[in-house]
Amino acid sequence: MSKLNPRQQEALAHVSGPLLVLAGAGSGKTSVITQKIAHLIENCNVPAERITAMTFTNKAAREMKARVQKLLPPERTRGLTVSTFHQFGLQFLRYELVNTPLKGNFSIMDSDDSKRLLLELMQRDNLSGAESRELVGKAIKMISDWKNDLIPPEDALQTLNDPEDAMFAHLYGLYERNLRAYNAVDFDDLIVLPAKILKENTTVRDKWQNRIRYLLVDEYQDTNTAQYELIKLLVGVQARFTVVGDDDQSIYAWRGAKPENMALLKQDFPKLHVVKLEQNYRSTNRILHAANSVITNNEHIFEKSLWSDKGEGEQIRVITCPNDLDEAERVAKEIVAHRLRNGNQWEQYAVLYRSNFQARVLETELRQLDVPYKLSGGTSFFARTEIKDVMSYLRIILNPDDDAAFLRIINTPKRGMGSATLEKLGLLAQEYSISLLSACSHAGLKAAVGNKASHTLQDFAEFIERYTRDLYDNPDPMPLVRQMIMETGYIDFIKEDSKTPQQEKNRLDNIEMLYTSIQNLINRAEDDDEKSIEAVIRKLVLLDMLEQQQEEENTNKVNLMTLHAAKGLEFDYVYIIGVEEEILPHRNSMMADTIEEERRLMYVGITRARLELTLLLAQKRRAGKDYKMTTPSRFLDELPLEHVNYPGKRGAAQKDPKQVAQDYLANIQAMLAAKRRG
Repeated sequence: MSKLNPRQQEALAHVSGPLLVLAGAGSGKTSVITQKIAHLIENCNVPAERITAMTFTNKAAREMKARVQKLLPPERTRGLTVSTFHQFGLQFLRYELVNTPLKGNFSIMDSDDSKRLLLELMQRDNLSGAESRELVGKAIKMISDWKNDLIPPEDALQTLNDPEDAMFAHLYGLYERNLRAYNAVDFDDLIVLPAKILKENTTVRDKWQNRIRYLLVDEYQDTNTAQYELIKLLVGVQARFTVVGDDDQSIYAWRGAKPENMALLKQDFPKLHVVKLEQNYRSTNRILHAANSVITNNEHIFEKSLWSDKGEGEQIRVITCPNDLDEAERVAKEIVAHRLRNGNQWEQYAVLYRSNFQARVLETELRQLDVPYKLSGGTSFFARTEIKDVMSYLRIILNPDDDAAFLRIINTPKRGMGSATLEKLGLLAQEYSISLLSACSHAGLKAAVGNKASHTLQDFAEFIERYTRDLYDNPDPMPLVRQMIMETGYIDFIKEDSKTPQQEKNRLDNIEMLYTSIQNLINRAEDDDEKSIEAVIRKLVLLDMLEQQQEEENTNKVNLMTLHAAKGLEFDYVYIIGVEEEILPHRNSMMADTIEEERRLMYVGITRARLELTLLLAQKRRAGKDYKMTTPSRFLDELPLEHVNYPGKRGAAQKDPKQVAQDYLANIQAMLAAKRRG
């Protein structure tokens, strides 16, 4: 406790009732949460198995648990739950299976599966625009929003303003019925179903409220309605909880996050104690003055102001470039020169932007200067074709009713099953209310699809049945998983299908990484139930493999990422590009009057910087083949002029012309020196 500041100590010591820790950017909130867990176990005699901590990413959960385990001996932390909301929901459904509409081998459908199911339902109902990706995307978004707001299909129609959207309410009902028929849940259900069960079943609610003696929630500002309801139902009237959040960093409204959940806490828990963490351990005071000055233009439920003991620091620079090509060139050359002049590592630099398209021209400039860079937000591991294929084989073993997985693998590799055959199989399955895999063993199969196709489908069903039996019976399933994928012919298919030797290697390496991940999950499992192939596949569906990959790869590269992706990270030198109206703030937010969220995004960007912050804008930007004149972002006008070097801006601090000339000369010399060494 002695290492914590007075406000952090206050947050740690308050254990008797509801607590909101309003944690500003870089204020050491993770330390507070991890030390509080240790304090509850060590000094308050709360057993580890009666403490639950929830956050939003696997990476944050892993880090939190690891830090607690450094503070206490292993025997004191056994049974502690530190997980994402979705992992908690999955565990809850497994424990309370008897109170759900699900069978034990239920599947988790990812977004691709959901899209495929909705497309099929739209085509089956002959809905107009059934081939439109945009329409399917809108359907997914609306259904997800309804679920996260805990609105069931029968009430969805009453929430609509546009009569044309009635088809989406109809689709929602069809989608839910099909999910249950497939014995499947989607990601939203992992929160919504537990909340529904806890609300409707007093016995289950009492059991879980007794089971969880203390609840901690990180990144509380990112919770949606369903997550807030889940928290409220788990803590009950005892209200023994700590939630940590920052309404100024709520930047996920587009995926359902509701910063107003902060205000709801005050209403639902009148005895709520609030602790503000305002001391920042990351940035210099000029950077914090800028962040405070910008965010003060938003309306606030709770006021706070960040400060630091790291000194004033460098002025924040605002650089206006003639166009977007010059902007990218300026950033790339500045990073090269600055690094050489100061002897820094590439990883100390980050370039942040509002939208992914802004990175394209920047990548070209960095390549020309041989600057290594890492582009965050690329294709996630589980989105790769080969991983989705192998996972579908594993998913159908977990749940034979998983029609989405069946449709993905029945022709991967090719088995000569055309769309006409699969349609006939689908009609047979529909007629007898069975899954597509079960239909492959049905007595009416031959009559439905013909002699040749029926043999192929029967062989496939027998193959899956054999491996299902073997994998469930075997305490060491990994060799069998490898053998199964080899026997499908999928590895040979990859070799034939890959266009280049490098692509073949990458795809086979990805499959190998998946095998390794399965083995690691088995090795790390704390009990026999968690070692089962069923438990491992379920975990894999939820696991964010991309985070593991990024942690393992060489990180000494310049970081390029969107402002959304940068949340939670920090860098010594930060460049934010495209600080213009219609980019930051984004045009859509200007039309929808959601500027406050864009301002929070700007605040997040500013507070990523430790030592130096540079903001860039272009006077004109390419729009197709032409250039379009731009307007500087309104957020630039909200900066404190005494802390900003903004040439041409009246009232802003100006650099000494001699100093500018010296800096320019130093840059040129550094570039020449680099070329000589190269």
